[in-house]
Parts: sequence; structure tokens; C-alpha cells
Amino acid sequence: MKEPAIRRPRSILITGASSGIGEALALEYAAPGVRLALSGRSEKRIARVAKACRAKAATVDAVALDVADEHAMRQWIERVDGQGPLDLVIANAGISGGTSSGGEADAQVRRIFDININGVLNTVLPAIPGMQGRGGGQIAVMSSVASFRGFPGAPAYSASKAAVRAYGEALRGALRADGIKVSVICPGFVRSRITRANKFKMPLLMDADRAARIIQRGLAADKSRIAFPFPTYFTAWLTGALPPALTDPFFRKLPEK
Repeated sequence: MKEPAIRRPRSILITGASSGIGEALALEYAAPGVRLALSGRSEKRIARVAKACRAKAATVDAVALDVADEHAMRQWIERVDGQGPLDLVIANAGISGGTSSGGEADAQVRRIFDININGVLNTVLPAIPGMQGRGGGQIAVMSSVASFRGFPGAPAYSASKAAVRAYGEALRGALRADGIKVSVICPGFVRSRITRANKFKMPLLMDADRAARIIQRGLAADKSRIAFPFPTYFTAWLTGALPPALTDPFFRKLPEK
């Protein structure tokens, strides 16, 4: 049976687009008549993704930016929105304790919170006024299945993603009257630069392009929560719902992020 056509926004901004899910989403949305605004920390990697998207006939505005830089992010987003009103903003950029040496040491903890939380705010807040003025638009924030229960091996990552999920879920209701759709994305393990640092077995590990297709379909359907794969999501949700006295012994045995 043929899948129904997916509604495609024409002006899209994606942070963390230089690798992983962000790169896969950029390539999935790239098409003739589509305008992509892409950011990433690596100038070389984001240029490579931009080239691939242009090869698919998309118009691309690609910049090397740190999402934690509030002023630079606001300038970029307001410029992009002024040149072509944004239909969809995906606050995807994020890091984990496994992306640099030393695990979640003091400096890394603060950096995780800065990127994963402030990076989302620096992406979403500058985009909202324009969408409110137009009476429509869509925002997606990248959380994780790790948001449902704090993992002892990744405290800052789990907490930052929990904050993003709660913020996105609340924002969905807060912006509904303005005609703005908000979705929270909660992936399990997806092949990326982040998961490449994991030294443990990752159940139901998924390719980034498959994850991007799931996210794209979920956004087109205006799903409030796009969580996958289901077994991983259900397990995470259940352990978050159970009393800590029951789950603590299990979580103490898990490997560090």
C-alpha cells in the first residue's frame, strides 16, 4: 500500500545539521523550491551537508554557529526569517557526556546544559515572534527517551533532555492559540557522532536517515510527541513511571554514557 504524501514545509531551519539526525533531516527535506537554513559547529561539516542539499536543488543558507551564543543565534534567525518566513524550526543541536573525554566532569556538565537547554531557547525564542505575527508555523525540539528517567551514567544529559521535553510539551499548549504547532522528538539510539562515543551495546540502534523519515512523518501529522522506536520508548516511559525504589538497582548496573 502506497504511503500518503507528506506535507512539506518550504522554509526550514535546522540546528545541529552538520551530522547525525540533523544532517539526515536536512537531506530529507532538501528538494526543489525548499529553502534550508542550516547551522552546525563545524564549518567543514556544515559546508559538506549544504553542498549535498544543493545537489538536491534546495536553496541553502549554511553557517557555522554555536547554539549557546544567544546574540549570534538571534541575529542569524531573524535574518533568515526576514528573507523568507520560516515554516518549520527544528532545535536539534545537542551533546552528551560521551562527546568529549572525561565524561560528565564539571565543565562538561555545564556545557551539556548550555548546549542542550540554552541552545534550544536560543533557537526557539527568536523564531516565535515572526510565527505569531503570521499566525502560523511549526517548532520541533529534540529531547530523548533518556528524558523519562535520570540515568546515573549521564545525569546532565538526562536532565537537560527532560527539561527540553517539559518545555516543548508546555509550549505546545501555550502557542496553540497563535496557530503555532509544537512537537517534542524523543529518539532512542540513532547512529551519530554522539552514539559513536558509546562503548556499550545500544539496543535497537537505528540509522539516522530512517530516524529522519519517522520525524518528518510525525511533524507532518502534528504529533505532540514523536518517540521511537516503540520498545525503547515504552521501556523508558515505564521505568520513569515506576517508583525509584524498584528501578534504582537496575539503573546502578547500566554503563556510563
